[in-house]
Amino acid sequence: MFIGEYAHTIDEKGRLSIPASFRRKLSKGVVVTRGLDGCLFIYAREAWDELAAKVSALPLASKQSRAFARLMLAGAREADVDSQGRVMVPEYLRQYASLRKHVIVTGLYNRIEVWDEDAWGVYRSAAEQNSEEIAEAMAELGV
Repeated sequence: MFIGEYAHTIDEKGRLSIPASFRRKLSKGVVVTRGLDGCLFIYAREAWDELAAKVSALPLASKQSRAFARLMLAGAREADVDSQGRVMVPEYLRQYASLRKHVIVTGLYNRIEVWDEDAWGVYRSAAEQNSEEIAEAMAELGV
């Protein structure tokens, strides 16, 4: 399980330092892919395999299913966590999420999200301001 919010940097070679508390869960490698809301998703390989199986089972005739599969699977890249706890983030994924040097790494149970620091601030502020509406919507889903 990944939880928490951490400020990190991406170096000039595109390497992202993974929070130390996340590293032991990523010993078999990771998959980095386009996320939603303008961030990147990082999955441990086991969690990725589960998600990829579900995505690949979506109905091919559905335009939305094809679009989601392309978003998640076509841009995915396998990576290893190096001895210093870093993951290489390809340039095309850094561009997708508008990542510069300063990023926020968040843990969201089965995935890690990587946000541009400024974009995360805007997103988090909006979510905090709308927390009551979000909570009501979650209550309707049984959360």
